[in-house]
Amino acid sequence: MAVLNLRSLAGGRILRGSQPFGMDAAATAAFFELHGIQTVMDLRSGYERAIVPWRLANGTGSNTPVELVENPLDPRVASAGLQTIHTVEDLGELYLGWVRTRPDWVAESLRPAAQGKRTLIHCSLGKDRTGVVSALALLATGTDHAAVVADYAASTAALPLMLETMAAAWRLAVPEVPEDAFSPSLMLLQSPEAAMEYFLDVFGREFGSAADYLHDAGLSGAELDALRMA
Repeated sequence: MAVLNLRSLAGGRILRGSQPFGMDAAATAAFFELHGIQTVMDLRSGYERAIVPWRLANGTGSNTPVELVENPLDPRVASAGLQTIHTVEDLGELYLGWVRTRPDWVAESLRPAAQGKRTLIHCSLGKDRTGVVSALALLATGTDHAAVVADYAASTAALPLMLETMAAAWRLAVPEVPEDAFSPSLMLLQSPEAAMEYFLDVFGREFGSAADYLHDAGLSGAELDALRMA
């Protein structure tokens, strides 16, 4: 198969997408070469990576070495539990919990792109952890809120295929996974505009600008300037 839910940000410096579904080493190398990827920023936990791993041939694409960076965030961080996500506000608060408690993780997620490397940023579905990092990257480059929300909500079209594919992978690896664990009716598995609107509203009130947040989180002024010029 492929990396799904794939699209570019920041002048093409950043690609955002899903985990690599059903890709062997040859397909992985071809994908890296096709998209000119220099760094893969993998935001998944070790447990998630074990279920759907990258199949790398000596850590490289076909001709150019590709750096694989593991920068994990357990989605349960700063959350009362993923089973408590029932409303768009709950989903927005899940995202806010990540940026409140792990600014270092956000900054490290964007550092390769801020250093000029064409970077694929992904988690499992490429909508939540990836969505938060992408939203802050877009804000830092001057993108207006409406476009940030539209980028987040664009994951909706890819979700049916991704959920079906991910459910099959998880049930093979973890047979006891509940039948409804990947139900598209679950708020946690949706990407509604209102969830990102809520996140952006509260983020702005708490942190001000994304650029200031990222600078405080560890990106240098030069890195932020490079991200803006991408």
